[in-house]
Formats: sequence, C-alpha cells, structure tokens
Amino acid sequence: MHFVRAGRGAPPIFFVHGFACSHEDWRFQLDFFSKTNEVVACDLRGHGQTPGRPQECSIEHYGGDVAALVNNLELRNVVLVGHSMGCRVVLEAARLVPKRVSAVVLVDGSRNATGDPDAAEKAARATVEKMGYAAFAETLFRQMFLKPSPEADAIVARALKQSAEFGPELWPRVTRWDAGQMDAAFDAVKVPVLAIQSTTRNAQLQRAALKPGDTSPWLDFQKKYPNITTEIVPDTGHFTMLEAPDRVNRLIADFTAAF
Repeated sequence: MHFVRAGRGAPPIFFVHGFACSHEDWRFQLDFFSKTNEVVACDLRGHGQTPGRPQECSIEHYGGDVAALVNNLELRNVVLVGHSMGCRVVLEAARLVPKRVSAVVLVDGSRNATGDPDAAEKAARATVEKMGYAAFAETLFRQMFLKPSPEADAIVARALKQSAEFGPELWPRVTRWDAGQMDAAFDAVKVPVLAIQSTTRNAQLQRAALKPGDTSPWLDFQKKYPNITTEIVPDTGHFTMLEAPDRVNRLIADFTAAF
C-alpha cells in the first residue's frame, strides 16, 4: 500500500481519496498541515501507486487497509479525513479501530442507494453495463466540476485510465455498501464529525453547487446525528479540497484544534 507521511505534531491527520483518484488530490492539505501536524495520505488498492485486483476493490477492504495502516504506523487520536468515496472508507476504518480515532472529516460525501443491498448493487451494475463503463465514468466525473478547466480535464483523464479495470466492479460494490452498511457505520462513530459539503447530486448523478442554508437528502440524513457539524462551501465543485483549499484547510484546522 503506497502512502506518504510527513510532518510532526498532534493530532495526526490521515487523508483518504475518492473513487478513481489518488493521494495527490490532498496536496494542498499535506503542504498546509505538515507544518503543524503529522500527516499521512494513501493510495487505495488499484489506485495511484498501490496495486489491486478488481475483486479486492471494495469499501470493506479499503476500510480494513486504512485501519491496518493506522495500527502499523501506531497513530493515536488520529483524525480521519475522506473525500467522496473516501468518506465511506474512513467511516469503515473508524469502526474498526475506534480507540485510535479522535475525529472524522467528510468532504463532499454522498449516498448512492438505500434499501435492499442486493437490488441496489444490481441496479448500479445494470446502469454501468447499459452505458458502458467509459461513458459512465466520463459522465460521472464531468459532472463533478462546475466549469471546464485543464485540471478538470486531467482529473477526468486520470479517472478513466486508472479505473477502467476495477471501476465496473467497485462502483456497484460502493452502492451495495451504501444501502447495507452506511447507517451502521454512522451509528458506530461516536467521535465528533465535520461534514464539509459543496455539492448535491440527484439520481441521475447530476451535481449542483450548494449555497449557505441549502440542504439535501445527504445533509438531512446526517441531521439525526448530534456529533456531526456541517459546513457548506458555496460555489464550489465536488473536489472541494482542490477548488477551495484555503477554506477547507481552515475548517479542518479549526475543527481539529481541540483534539
């Protein structure tokens, strides 16, 4: 499992990337927080510089890998920070090593499905097969950006290239986890949680920017958990930490100051 580790200081902060992404998406956070905190960022199986067979790519395996790395690095009172799919991964890891986790940060999370896990996975697989994975992934990632840019083009190209093999298997498994495990994962987290949200997404995977005071099914779902604090970053696409790094860094810094 490829990872980077830098800085000194407590609490340690562990960053986990999203679907078809890599640890490099946290470069602004690694640079900022390594001046005051120990920081770690990893590439999940099949992503970046970490090998992984398609059948090994799942939220359960990813959460286990992150939890194992937290243990192996002997991190204590760690703050787990996830983006997009990485939100699911840090929630899974947090319930595996709860005594090592002091807080969780969720950056622009979402939920693909509720209800029956088998039906959810089947529907997601059917959608991917109907569109063809390349077209599905292109549509998925293009909608993550509010306006075109060279960086957006590079992220889309990277996603299509690196996920061609594992993507058709991982996406349905993510959807299955959402339907079958997400509620239990949230229930298990007793530490403070900061939800930094910049977009909302409909059933057609179309994204729209949030404004202060807006809500969404994802944010409404979190309202039942008193340990979750929500902060909206307006006029920003899905890659909040890349598009509004100063705001994200400040929110995380203020949140973690007590740990």
